[in-house]
Amino acid sequence: MDFFAEYIQMVQDYAMANVQLAPFIIGGALLLAGFNLPVSEDLMIFISAILAAKNPDYLVPLYAGLFAGAYLSDLIAYGLGRYLGPQLFKIKFFASMVTQERLDQVSHYFNKYGIGVLIVGRFIPFGVRNALFISSGLSKASFPKFAFADFLATVISVSTYFYLYYSFGETMIAIVKKGNVIIFSVFILAILGIWVKKREKKDHEQEVNTSSES
Repeated sequence: MDFFAEYIQMVQDYAMANVQLAPFIIGGALLLAGFNLPVSEDLMIFISAILAAKNPDYLVPLYAGLFAGAYLSDLIAYGLGRYLGPQLFKIKFFASMVTQERLDQVSHYFNKYGIGVLIVGRFIPFGVRNALFISSGLSKASFPKFAFADFLATVISVSTYFYLYYSFGETMIAIVKKGNVIIFSVFILAILGIWVKKREKKDHEQEVNTSSES
């Protein structure tokens, strides 16, 4: 982890010092996130937005590089799930992140709500995004449907954060961090709520079956 932390810091420093190459540096760094390496999309968005604010001539290239890296990263994560499939469960790192129960949930909600799941999922930090994309691939979700839905979701999430950082700079860091904690907490509570409901339903069905047998 120390190696990757140093690598990300190096990428950040180099991008800041070489704005003309920054779109390629940031886009390339984001591709690593697709392989579930610890590259923070939020940090890359912040760097791009701050550089764009300081160098308006590079606004379009910086946003384009950022968007391309974020979107292609999602497709890579989807591809890992779809083409490596069950082999991922043999890797402890992935097995702990993508359980069979989570896979079933993602498959159900993606098929039922489609783009809505990806839009909401893209705003949930702390590894949930990649778990969603990998799970979508594992569940064999339609690639055209995933690619289209994720494209729209990426436009919304990346553009929102880019605009906030571009317009308000470092003052938004603390606000976004607090927002991420709130979003993640709501997500965890929702998952717990769903689990409790399922548990209660299962217990009720067992009671009904037991009473009918007796």
